[in-house]
Order: sequence, then C-alpha cells, then structure tokens
Amino acid sequence: MTLSEELTWRGFVNQMTFKDIKDLDSQKRTFYWGVDPSADSMTIGNLAAAMMAKQFIDHGYKAILLVGGATGMIGDPDGKSEERDLLTVEQIAKNKAAIAVQYKQVFAGQSFQIVDNYDWFRNMHYLDFLRVVGKHVPLRQMVSRDFVQSRLGEEGAGISYAEFSYSLIQGYDFYHLFKEKGVTLQLCGADQWGNSITGVDLIRRIASGEAHVYSTPLIVNKATGKKFGKTEDGAIWLDADKTSVYKFYQFWLNADDEGVEDYLKVYTTLQKPELDKIMKEFKERPGERLAQKTLAYEVTKVVHGLERAEAVKKVSETLFGSGNYSALGKKEIQMLSQELPVVKTTTHGDIVGAAVEAGLATSKTEARRFLENGGVYINGVQASAGKTTFDKSDNLHGHAVLRVGKNKNALVQF
Repeated sequence: MTLSEELTWRGFVNQMTFKDIKDLDSQKRTFYWGVDPSADSMTIGNLAAAMMAKQFIDHGYKAILLVGGATGMIGDPDGKSEERDLLTVEQIAKNKAAIAVQYKQVFAGQSFQIVDNYDWFRNMHYLDFLRVVGKHVPLRQMVSRDFVQSRLGEEGAGISYAEFSYSLIQGYDFYHLFKEKGVTLQLCGADQWGNSITGVDLIRRIASGEAHVYSTPLIVNKATGKKFGKTEDGAIWLDADKTSVYKFYQFWLNADDEGVEDYLKVYTTLQKPELDKIMKEFKERPGERLAQKTLAYEVTKVVHGLERAEAVKKVSETLFGSGNYSALGKKEIQMLSQELPVVKTTTHGDIVGAAVEAGLATSKTEARRFLENGGVYINGVQASAGKTTFDKSDNLHGHAVLRVGKNKNALVQF
C-alpha cells in the first residue's frame, strides 16, 4: 500500500493542509512530531499519534522526534479550562529523559533523531523573539482560537500571557526545524491542529516557504462514545510504574467488540492480510476473543518489549484461560506479586486462614464453605474438601496461586 492508502485503511485521516491525501505519496518529506514533558510518561493517546508517525517512517519519511523542554515550561493551554501549575526545571528534566526513553522503545528498529526545543530557546532573548516571531503573528488570529475564547468568556477562568503565547513557541519550533533540519511537515493529534498551523503561517511569512500539517483523529470508544483510553483509574500510561505491564495488557484484553478492529489498525503494525484473517476468526468465534488477545499482546510488545509481552501473556492465560501453572517462571511470579494480594505462610500453612488474610473470603466460615463446595483452587487445581493445609506439591518457585470462586486470586508466599 502507498502511504495515503495505509493511513486511510488504518483510520489515520483527519485535518490536513494538503489538498489531496495522495500528495503524501509524491514526495518523501522530513517531518516532526513531539510531546511536551508535562508528565514523566506518554499515554496511549500519545501512542496513537506515535503509531501514525511510524507509518510515515516505514514509507520513507525522515523523522524528527521532539521533546518539548521549552514548551513544557509553559504548558499547552488548549483543552484546559484553567491555568496550569508550572513544573520545576528539575521535574521537566526528569520528564524529558523518561519520554526520550519511551521514544526509543516505541520507535525501536526505525531511523529517527530526537531534539529538544529548549536547546534553541535557552539563549533566545525576549526582544529577539518579539522581532522574529511576534511581529509576524496577527493578534486577531491568536484571539480567535477556541480555547482563548472559552477562557476569556464570562464563565472562563482567564488566561495568562504565558499560556496565551504558547502557540507562538510551538510555531517557532516548526520554523526552526524547517530552517535547520529541512522539516516541511508536522504530525500532530487532532487537539494540536491550531498550534501546528501557527508554524505553517510563520514559515510562509518569514521564509516564504511551504510547510504542511497532518493530524490524526481522536480515538473514540465506540461502545461508550467517549475518548478512548480513559478509565475509572485515570489515563493508561506507557510507564510500567504508572500503569503496570499487567494492567496495561488487561486494558487491551478488555477492549470492546465494536472497536477492537479499529484499535488493531491504529495501535499495531499488523498488515492487512493478517489483520483481516484475525477479524474473520474473531467474528466466527467471538467468545474466544482472538482480536482482543492479539491486540493486547501486540501493543504490549510495542510499548514494553517482547520479553515482558510474553511474560504477561503467559500470566494472563494461566489465570484466566487454559494455561499451565507449572509453566510459570520466576519472572511471571514476580509480575503476579505486583498485582495480586500476597500472604505469607509455610508449606503446611492453613488454606482457610490464607484465603481470609488475602481478602478472598470475609471470614473463615465463608472460606470453609467455599472449600467444601469445591470453590477453592491451588495453582489452578481444585482443592478437595478435606485439604485444609498447603503441602510441598503446591510449591511453585516458593509460591502458590490461591483462587476462591471464579476470579478472586492471591499469591501465597511460602
């Protein structure tokens, strides 16, 4: 497929400055795409745009990946109802380093260069910025922006000059990279369209140059109609310390049937023949959830690497499928210890007591009832009513997985 065909098939079509999407096929350009270090991790919202950028690289485009050290000192006001709290220089430095690591993981095996806009802003004087940038940006254009209007309205919280000027800083990024790196295309999420257009105008006004913007649409959960990636616990992060590999995998495993094909197209690099085959099997046997299992594995592999993807797949299949508990190794046990309640006992410890301590039963009476009715499992094996203590055969790398009922699990450490 050509790039335009690939983007169309995957659903990466939104606003663009090109007259025709096929214009993308006629010339291999240098593009830039970036993330502000407002946190020490990207989310799966950022990941959607990153996966689109990967398609451009695969089709011969040169990539500049920007970490917004300068813009991060102000904070993007777009979509925010009130002023952001400023981060410290130390926080920004920490966040920049973390995002750069994620760039290297997500874009592993591809060619790209990482840049930081703080490098060209750190020595720029205020008067220079006004003369080079401010002189070429009409105030009417800035005031007409939706987020400015909403903040200045009767119900708005107001806006500082710093946040009002944010789009000028991002616009200058595009101009600087146009001049220094030959960048003629900016990729962005749907919410960054207005900021990105500022750079196109600057390049035209200052350098009489031609530049373009291409944006990816907002990913929507078809089952709820809401922005995809928001849960009751908040955003889904790429950093394993913020969203564990296990919870990350489970999020994708629980994807809605209506949208799973779209998510496979956006968040994986699976090609059309393979993806079509998966969806055909999924529609024939939806109960087996092949589409969700493939999605969870493939996205986890992109974000956390092959080794972790294999480990979490094995853990998930063991807990919720037909996986063999004896196949769990020390890495998988370590992963479980971070996700399940952990109780300590001996290899001859009391099963009923462990179930209560782990919160799998409300009382010893309830735990005994589960045991007598065949509702207690050790390493996936149903415990007999007469089995009241653990024994050496239950020992799995110094642990055992205790389950009560259908899905209440705990890890017993001997």
